[in-house]
Amino acid sequence: MPVKLSHKLEYACRVLAQLARTHGQEKLAHIDELAEAEKIPANYLVQILNELRGAGLIISKRGKQGGYALSRGPERIRLDEIVAAVENDLLERNFEQSGHSGERVASIWSDIGVEFEKKVSSYTLEAFVVEDTSAMYYI
Repeated sequence: MPVKLSHKLEYACRVLAQLARTHGQEKLAHIDELAEAEKIPANYLVQILNELRGAGLIISKRGKQGGYALSRGPERIRLDEIVAAVENDLLERNFEQSGHSGERVASIWSDIGVEFEKKVSSYTLEAFVVEDTSAMYYI
């Protein structure tokens, strides 16, 4: 059964994976480069980057030499932090416990939610990073 995620969360994971590829390098990533690499509309990406910065997952610098970078290593950024930054209500559990079956239904969905949260927090950004496959190797 597929989980329906928002484009916003998907884009956040993709842009963070792109930033993770260059983590530790001096050069900051420009928004146009990020948008092009991940095929994300630049105007929408600005909003997502602002939320990620507000959550402390990335840093930004203005000006000609400006751009974006991860605030810490990709192995230290958990997926649940990304979710909380851009789609906080995804991990929210709000069930009515009224009616004859309300308490039982709430209990089961709460258990499922706990397991979902455990799984989400078990991943780090490092898992999303795709190595550069465009490099050519000659023997």
